[in-house]
Amino acid sequence: MEHTNTWKTYSKKQLKECEEFSQDYRNFLDNGKTERECVDTIVNEIEKHGYVEMEKLAAEGKTLIQGDKVYSVWMNKSIVLYQIGERPLEDGMNILGAHIDSPRLDVKQNPLYEDGGFAYLDTHYYGGIKKYQWVALPLALHGVVIKKDGTTILVNIGDKEDDPVLFISDLLVHLSQEQLEKKAAKVIEGEALDLIIGNRPYLEEAGKKSADKKTKGQDADKEDAQEKEAVKKSILALLKEYYDMEEEDFISAELEIVPAGKAREAGIDRSMVMAYGQDDRVCAFASYRAMLELSNVKRTACCILVDKEEIGSVGATGMQSKFFENSVAELMELCGTYSELALRRCLAHCDMLSSDVSSAYDPSYAASFDKKNVAFLGDGMVFNKFTGARGKSGSNDANAEYIAHIREIFEREEVNLQTAELGKVDLGGGGTIAYILALYGMNVIDCGVPVLNMHAPWEVTSKADLYEMKRGYVAFLENAEL
Repeated sequence: MEHTNTWKTYSKKQLKECEEFSQDYRNFLDNGKTERECVDTIVNEIEKHGYVEMEKLAAEGKTLIQGDKVYSVWMNKSIVLYQIGERPLEDGMNILGAHIDSPRLDVKQNPLYEDGGFAYLDTHYYGGIKKYQWVALPLALHGVVIKKDGTTILVNIGDKEDDPVLFISDLLVHLSQEQLEKKAAKVIEGEALDLIIGNRPYLEEAGKKSADKKTKGQDADKEDAQEKEAVKKSILALLKEYYDMEEEDFISAELEIVPAGKAREAGIDRSMVMAYGQDDRVCAFASYRAMLELSNVKRTACCILVDKEEIGSVGATGMQSKFFENSVAELMELCGTYSELALRRCLAHCDMLSSDVSSAYDPSYAASFDKKNVAFLGDGMVFNKFTGARGKSGSNDANAEYIAHIREIFEREEVNLQTAELGKVDLGGGGTIAYILALYGMNVIDCGVPVLNMHAPWEVTSKADLYEMKRGYVAFLENAEL
């Protein structure tokens, strides 16, 4: 089957809309480098479009009617949006589901130490990464520190123009003979991914330091130890000054290390976007923005944006939690239609696009792809009938009837699409949240855009694919019902 390059199909009006949508997308990526930042950014935007927090309406005893727009946030890391349709919820919903977590480095709970005149933060990588890609490049620190009294401290270092950046060192090439003989997976070990955050020792006033030396006495060993950790002491003084933070506060902190820098247009022709975190914030952005374009829908429209997909969708904020199911129950209660049987019927009758990215064909590594079954950058949104590894292990394998129905919608709405697999059979694999939602018995298929450099610090997507995906999501929400 031949592919159609999406750029060739656009009118001048669509080209303008594509560029504007891409600019909004880059702003979203810049403002949302963590799950919490994504949720905050989304809430701020959707409330301007009439969305109201579901828990607030429940507390006020309100009843939802057709056209109402509501949302629910869970633990500041996952969010679900609903627009109430004409049909009863028992008939199901049209669902878009994506994840807003991305591969990164996480700061450990006891991270701060000094060695060789440097202050470090000890880290643990999150998700699938090539560890050697994270050394010798500018990094930023984003996250929150929660103090014992419940105070939340926002941390964002490295992404403002006048901010310092942080980094992980690499061995100089002049001494790398042994290192370069190692397998790529071992060139940089996980425990070597420690972040350098300072080099200047803490300096006390000369007079006070001289007086202290005369009165040290039995405290000599303690004072000598402090002198040896003068850089660490300097960092702690800065954390106290700027964030009112003690070393023990790292215990209740969630700090993520991400590439420093803004999303950029890529290519001399400005046809692509190069940025951190596009897997899977590219699909998350198109999903919630598609919700904002809806007016009246026949079936209730839903958008789920969740955490923890990169480590198996586990935990209270991952798709395997009961957050989504519970929120649907609350939604039905607000509509006056809740019962356990009605909830089960609603979930089983849903149709869903599991909005996640696919690998893009890369001519530099052509041997890794089946060229007949691969996605090409610029050729539109991608459907993956199945994902998984080896013999489709861990995959949702969409029904042919559902795929035919989706094809009909997109052909009618003139949405450009392509189909793909993740790569050659037995070469690797991956998964999405699709199989988890399929457990309810609903129709689900994976659908997103192709990505170059997937899971690298800087990933690449096509502006045209992004815009086409949004167009496809709108068409799906307005039309899908098998």
